[in-house]
Amino acid sequence: MIKEHSILIHLVLVRLWVLRERQDPRLENLPRKVAIEFGEPGTSDLKVILLGKQGFCVKLSVHKNVLMENSGFFADKLSEQQSGLSCLEIDDCEDVEIYVETVGLMYCKEMRQRLIKQSVSRVLRILKVAELLGFSSCMQSCLEYLEAVPWVGEEEEEKVVSSVLRLQGEGIGVTPVLKRVSSDVSKPPKDTLFHIMELVLKSSEERGRREMKSVVLKLLRENNSLPSYASSADICNETIYSSCRSCFSSLLSMFRQAAEPGFTDKPMDIKEPVVKQITLEADNLSWLLEILADRQAADEFALMWARQQELASLHTKLPIVTRHHVSCITARLFVGIGRGELLPSKDTRQLLLQTWLQPLINDYSWLQHGCRSFDRKVVEEGIGRTILTLPLEDQQSILLSWLGSFLKAGDNCPNLQRAFEVWWRRTFIRPYVESQGNLLQSDSSMTSR
Repeated sequence: MIKEHSILIHLVLVRLWVLRERQDPRLENLPRKVAIEFGEPGTSDLKVILLGKQGFCVKLSVHKNVLMENSGFFADKLSEQQSGLSCLEIDDCEDVEIYVETVGLMYCKEMRQRLIKQSVSRVLRILKVAELLGFSSCMQSCLEYLEAVPWVGEEEEEKVVSSVLRLQGEGIGVTPVLKRVSSDVSKPPKDTLFHIMELVLKSSEERGRREMKSVVLKLLRENNSLPSYASSADICNETIYSSCRSCFSSLLSMFRQAAEPGFTDKPMDIKEPVVKQITLEADNLSWLLEILADRQAADEFALMWARQQELASLHTKLPIVTRHHVSCITARLFVGIGRGELLPSKDTRQLLLQTWLQPLINDYSWLQHGCRSFDRKVVEEGIGRTILTLPLEDQQSILLSWLGSFLKAGDNCPNLQRAFEVWWRRTFIRPYVESQGNLLQSDSSMTSR
């Protein structure tokens, strides 16, 4: 059998030709033809001539029985010819270097050991040539290598998967490799996603929870950008809303405890867990709302929040340092509606303002000075735009109520002057409906004349 160092010498020569094919000026004097002998010297009974690009030629001295035993391609070619055939020519050989190496592997006892020294990209090239040659044992060894070796980066992963998928109809065991990127586990994705969400939502380790919330949000955003079946999206939204309901229930329970008479006088070891849980659940709901807004599926969340009248009524009974996290959820909903990220019904928008605008106003001073992420201008624009989506008489009722608060609190109240100006013009300067009615009357009188 051919020795290991002999194969390497041959491959070095072939690589030099490849470099010359790329017109490296340092290699101009290399020969355009090379002969390589496999097996024991002087025992070959077949010449295989590989014709590469730009006239490069590699002549392989090989053994018919070795090629026919290992390669369906050579078995077919040689059986079609006369038994005394001594030369076989392969035209337009695309990858001469790998072709030579793959033929050399037919002479190796430990093919796996030979492949273990190669890179993933090189093994994929070998796999491609082995497929062309019908070299089944080599293909299997390549797949075993690819199943065991790490893939570096998404690009390499895609190359491996596409190469392996191409072999599915070849009767080769590709499943072990593909199991790395696909699963036949009976547990549905819904259960897995729910488990992930629960782990993140219930984590008490602040840094880990914050980082994983960022990671999951990023990955779900990537999913949103890809085409998917509606049923898959529905399953995901259903899972998220299930988590929302659980957080709502827990938040309300904590609010009830914190609003009990005498709670503020209780020992710190009793109060602190409740306060921490309120902060945690409010943060969880803010995260879930962000996910739903990205998925354009937050309308139901707006309705669920608008219906939290008991939570809103308990809001004033808690210290502002404890409750202000809840007002961040309200602010985010108004921003989302103002941007058109969610489109709840008129009744939901009206109920949302009725239930939560005053609690938000009550916490506004604290939010401005105590929350780094709070953007006053963005929130005020969101509130104003939400109000202006309502019928004119509802706009008037809400804005006049706001005006009373603003004239008392000033900067400690949302500044909704822009929305107030729009409402004013709609009411006193441009009454659209009346103008339209006058125009119709004018048109009818002209027609009658």
